[in-house]
Amino acid sequence: MHLREQEQHEEDPQRCDPETVTDEGNLETHSGPELGEEPKAAAFHHAEGHVYPSLLGESLLTFGELLIAEHRKKRQVEFRKMFQLQKGAILQSNWGTIKHDDLVGQQAGKFLKTGRGAPIFFRRASLEDYVLYMKRGPAIAYPKDAANMLMMMDVTEGDCVLESGSGSGAMSLFLSRAVGSRGSVLSIEVRTDHHRRSVKNYERWRTSWALRRGQEWPNNVEFLNADLSTASSLLAGRGFHSVALDLIDPHLVLPTVLPHLHPGAVCAIYLANITQVIDLLEGLRCSALPVLCERIIEVPVRQWLVAPALQKDGQYCTRKAPNLGEDTSSEEESSADGEALFEPGFGNVPYIARPHPEQMSHTAFLVKLRKFVSLKMYTFICLNKKC
Repeated sequence: MHLREQEQHEEDPQRCDPETVTDEGNLETHSGPELGEEPKAAAFHHAEGHVYPSLLGESLLTFGELLIAEHRKKRQVEFRKMFQLQKGAILQSNWGTIKHDDLVGQQAGKFLKTGRGAPIFFRRASLEDYVLYMKRGPAIAYPKDAANMLMMMDVTEGDCVLESGSGSGAMSLFLSRAVGSRGSVLSIEVRTDHHRRSVKNYERWRTSWALRRGQEWPNNVEFLNADLSTASSLLAGRGFHSVALDLIDPHLVLPTVLPHLHPGAVCAIYLANITQVIDLLEGLRCSALPVLCERIIEVPVRQWLVAPALQKDGQYCTRKAPNLGEDTSSEEESSADGEALFEPGFGNVPYIARPHPEQMSHTAFLVKLRKFVSLKMYTFICLNKKC
């Protein structure tokens, strides 16, 4: 997997740098404004005594799990961090500290107060959270792009998938979940440091998942440190339902890969810039490989801010009937006290909706190639089978 520009890490300025995510309990602090208000109807700090799961399948937090800590102010995330629960460790921030021991045995999705009285929301890390916050070597395949690649490849449970360019292991994890316990993924990486990082990230997620669910994440990914363009022996006797490539020059490995891809199956390619797309298409033209280029797409994601309109004093703005020349001064005076006591009814509060001022920039181009059976290949197959 090639190294892409690190400014892609800045698509979400509200989260910490993935390189500073807690790996050994060495928690860092974040700068931010003053304390936020306490959310309504939130339960802070666990009561003395034991907490028991209330729903079927629910489990309590335990040491070794990966959690996300969030602090919000005025509906905006001011602090967000992924960390691993460790005995005796302390979560530190500018809003105060919370001991990891106080989280163990609690329900996920709970608010706890720091020593300074700031409410921090704790939840378990999802796979999307994990790939965004885990320690990286090269840039990852972002979830929005990985989801579209999985749809292109039509990956389903039980499939056998080839991946080249393991990188930090993000796409390997998404493929692992898609193929399930009955499927398998062969992930090949040419760089030794990237290979080690992808294996570590994969195993760390599997460990956290086992503690969270009480069952093992499928051990269905085989990581190999090799150059795919010169390692055709690794694919001998194998057949793949789909292929995912994240390489600088993917057209160089296609002659090695395509003989092992099922006819009619898809090879999805992740490319950082448009010049790589052009090189790929030129390589396909010159090599006359039996593939059709079906789609070349970019996946934009536009984040929006939608919130009720507020007055300067923090009260909700309310919709008012149009003034048709009638004297409404007496009605406004009589309702002034009522507005302070009662919340506006449904449909009486106007909302402000606009695109978020900070948007995710370009991440990649996705190319969908489909293998076809050429006339020459079809004739060869018929001769062998005496058609």
